[in-house]
Amino acid sequence: MSPASSRSLAAIQARIAAAETRAGRPAGSVTLVAVSKTQPWEHIAPVLEAGQKVFGENRVQEAMERWGPRRTGLELRLIGPLQTNKVREAVGFFDVIETVDREKLARVLADEIQRAGRAPRLYVQVNTGEEPQKAGIAPGQADAFLAACRTTYDLAVEGLMCIPPVGEDPAPHFAALRAIAERHGVEKLSMGMSDDFEIAIAEGATSVRVGSAIFGARDHALNV
Repeated sequence: MSPASSRSLAAIQARIAAAETRAGRPAGSVTLVAVSKTQPWEHIAPVLEAGQKVFGENRVQEAMERWGPRRTGLELRLIGPLQTNKVREAVGFFDVIETVDREKLARVLADEIQRAGRAPRLYVQVNTGEEPQKAGIAPGQADAFLAACRTTYDLAVEGLMCIPPVGEDPAPHFAALRAIAERHGVEKLSMGMSDDFEIAIAEGATSVRVGSAIFGARDHALNV
C-alpha cells in the first residue's frame, strides 16, 4: 500500500500547525477534515492508519457504504448538499451536517431529530459569493435563517460553512462568514480547502476541509 497519502497528511498537519502559530492561535485549535469523497480506499487507508479520525463526505449513500463497517472511533461530516429525502439516514449516520441551507431542510431535520432522539452537530452553509450553481443561504438572508433555525425549529447551530468562488480572493469571503458568526454567537467556522486553508486559518477557521492535497486529484470515473 502506497504511503504517499500518509506523507501528504503529515505535510498538511505541519502546515496547519504553522498557520495556527502565525495567526497567534493555540496549537490544535483547527480540526483537519480529510475529504474522502470519491476517493478509492487504497488512498484513504494509509490516512486512516496514520491516525486521521475526521473525514468529510459529499453523499449520504456513498458515505454509509464506505464507512459503515469502519464507523467506530471516527467523526464523519456531511459536507455536500443534503436532500430532504436523505435526512433520516444522514441524522442517523453523521456526527456533523455542515450544509443546512433552507427552511424546508431545517424543518425536516428538526422533525427527524425529535423522532430519532439523536442530534448531529449542525452548520449553516452560506453562499458568500451568491453563486447560483452553489448551495447555501444568501448572506443577506443568513441572519433571518439562523434565527429561524434556533427559534422556529429549535435547532442548535454550532457553526457556519462556506465555499468561496473559484478564482476570487477567499479572504473577504472568510471574513464575511466570521462576521455573521460573531453576530449570532456561533463558535465554529468550516472554511478553507486544499488551495486556501492557510488563509482560512488566518481568518478564524476552526476546521478546514482538505481533499486533493492529501489524497491527490479525484478520479470521478472511479466506482468507489
